[in-house]
Amino acid sequence: MTASDEDFTRPKWQRLLLNRFVLVPALLVLCTAGWNGWVVTHNHGLVAGRVLDANGAPVEGADVKLWVFNFATFVVKASTTTGPDGSFVFENNPSHNIQISAEKPGLGRSARISVRLYFAAQDFRLKQPLWLTDGA
Repeated sequence: MTASDEDFTRPKWQRLLLNRFVLVPALLVLCTAGWNGWVVTHNHGLVAGRVLDANGAPVEGADVKLWVFNFATFVVKASTTTGPDGSFVFENNPSHNIQISAEKPGLGRSARISVRLYFAAQDFRLKQPLWLTDGA
């Protein structure tokens, strides 16, 4: 009995459904549906993080800016102030290419951090805090 003869001994429904012309498109549909499901649950436009001073202490009242790519350059889209624990949150970020910076008079400013998101309005939390330095 050859491999082709063995194939015809399986039930017809197995021959029709368990072949590459059905399985590959089905896998692509499942992957696409899974990705879209993940996007729908993570597209609120939240961008969050913390601001710390050079000694690692949280900075309350620092001005944090959200920069959004606008055709050729970055422009300030939103601004917020940090809370007592140095945390900040931006809501309704519409972009996928952003930068974030922080500044507080007397403590200095942070470097502008570039962030590329997988899709517009993706929820994102900075892994590293924004560090304020005195410019030295």
